[in-house]
Amino acid sequence: MHAAAEPSERYKVTEVLREASSAGLSVCRTWAFSDGGDRALQISPGVYDERVFQGLDFAISEAKKYGVRLILSFVNNYNDFGGKAQYAQWARSAGAQINGEDDFYTNYIIKDYYKNHIMKVVTRLNTITGLAYKDDSTIMAWELMNEPRNQADYSGNTVNGWVQEMASFVKSLDKKHLLEIGMEGFYGDSMPEKKQVNPGFQVGTDFISSHLVKEIDFATIHAYTDQWLSGQSDDAQAAFMQTWMTSHWQDSRAILKKPLVFAEFGKSSKDPGFNQNVRDTFMSLVYRNVYNFAKAGGTMGGSLVWQLVAEGMDDYDDGYSIVLAQNPSTAGLISGQSHAMTTLANFVNSPNLVNTPEDLFSRGDGPIYPVGVLTTVRATQSGSGTATVISVYRIYVPSVIMPHKRINEKRNGNQLAPPPVQEDLLNEHISHAEFRAVFTTLAHLVVAQNSQQAAAPANLAVNTSAARIQDFT
Repeated sequence: MHAAAEPSERYKVTEVLREASSAGLSVCRTWAFSDGGDRALQISPGVYDERVFQGLDFAISEAKKYGVRLILSFVNNYNDFGGKAQYAQWARSAGAQINGEDDFYTNYIIKDYYKNHIMKVVTRLNTITGLAYKDDSTIMAWELMNEPRNQADYSGNTVNGWVQEMASFVKSLDKKHLLEIGMEGFYGDSMPEKKQVNPGFQVGTDFISSHLVKEIDFATIHAYTDQWLSGQSDDAQAAFMQTWMTSHWQDSRAILKKPLVFAEFGKSSKDPGFNQNVRDTFMSLVYRNVYNFAKAGGTMGGSLVWQLVAEGMDDYDDGYSIVLAQNPSTAGLISGQSHAMTTLANFVNSPNLVNTPEDLFSRGDGPIYPVGVLTTVRATQSGSGTATVISVYRIYVPSVIMPHKRINEKRNGNQLAPPPVQEDLLNEHISHAEFRAVFTTLAHLVVAQNSQQAAAPANLAVNTSAARIQDFT
């Protein structure tokens, strides 16, 4: 929205959405706020700049064009683009007794300002599409606040009361769209034993109690280990991330019984010793967990890296910015994860399957039938020079999705399920997510086409000089 407020810069919004869509990304989270200051959407309480609002109209219309759904946030916890501090200043200027910016959650004047903004955005009629925002399916969800925090009450109770009030208000205006809070995932007083999972400090929110509010449709977490665990080793940060993600996934599944989205994570290029490999390794850890959690129970809904920008948007670079065209290895990771999650979702939602093929492997259901071989070829350095390593995997599909006319009992027999696919000892040939994407793509092709040879997408050939699938059903 901020960039699109200037018509001459709208091409940057188009570029980001086009690149994101090409990489397989399907959801983008962005701001529906800019309170006071430069290019303000809300100049003062209830007063809006139509030019900036039309920038948001354009962003939504472009997202629709490229098949990207949006999560729109109503306000910022921080001072960037105004935030709750600007609301507090507006109320103070109107004569209200304001003790600090955290009065945002309790002062009735500020809450009225905020509710008015929500109503203005939700009921906005898009000047390009002609649709009211509340009727536009391009918008996937509303977000109450980017990373709410409250230093005046570390228990989480104050923010929780605010969430209950504001969530009910949003749903009174719009029952069609999903709603989330925008929380980072810090635990509070409702389950004190969980506080040990926090990174050594509190922020005044309670992940459990606030996400149990019935109007909240899914939970979110964020994580910035380079900030939260500043000065600690990459291994220590990775260990924290593993615990952070696992704990929230388990709680979302067992306690909240709601989907979980990892809505912000990244590695800053401003960190000492940063290089692209460090960021890619960190992102691979996150992506592996997201995929495995999604496969295991369906509670994990996905992840959104912070943040994708277009070339020429240096003013928005906070250290975490990624220009896909300038970062091919990171773009490959993002694309690989996007396609892996998409194919997993297709399997989970397929009327022909009650479980993913890998679940069937682990349970030993059968019979199953071999449908292809994935062959990867890689040149590797050894003490005696360069050697070629060839890894071959037989790919199986459960009989429940094999077309009956193709079943050949004499050839295949009633085989028992093989053990999980094993990698070669070097463990470098192809990532788990990429292999799964190849597997699931092939399985769908077998069902849909039943006869044709399938070629692996080019972006799956990571660390290989060639990657191919041979169909021999």
